[in-house]
Amino acid sequence: MLNRIERILVACNRWLLILLLVAMACIVFANVVLRYTTGDSILSAEEVARHLMIWVTFLGAGLVLRFGGHVAIDNLHQAVSTRSARWLRTVVAVGIGVFCLVMTYFSVLYVWATRFQTTAATDIPISFIYLAMPMGFLLMFVHLLFIVRGYIADGSYIESGEMDAEAAASL
Repeated sequence: MLNRIERILVACNRWLLILLLVAMACIVFANVVLRYTTGDSILSAEEVARHLMIWVTFLGAGLVLRFGGHVAIDNLHQAVSTRSARWLRTVVAVGIGVFCLVMTYFSVLYVWATRFQTTAATDIPISFIYLAMPMGFLLMFVHLLFIVRGYIADGSYIESGEMDAEAAASL
């Protein structure tokens, strides 16, 4: 049952990122075409593309963590004994988990503080854009929970035919 929930979460996360990236690419492409063919551009295109990029960044961070794409220095893990390496990876995993939860809490406060501000071009609440932060950190924490056992045990990440740590790091 847990594997099914994990597969659904990863699939939904991926498809949401794909949709956001496609929307962002279409908006930017349309804006460039209009600018060079008519001399006018879409007034809110740059702002909307920037907001979509914020959402893509925060929602994609969990998937990157899952595949081992965040910057990691594992020389110390490889230089010490297996038991010490597990202890170090436990400290790292707990640190990442605490960081995600603390950032979720403070970003919720930030979203709440900006609930009455609106964006310049689209006049939508800024809190909607900043909502990407708590959602992204919470999603990263959930992804961490799914990979933490394998990471602590042997330093491994989720393997995928589509993505490895090198490809994830290049995103």
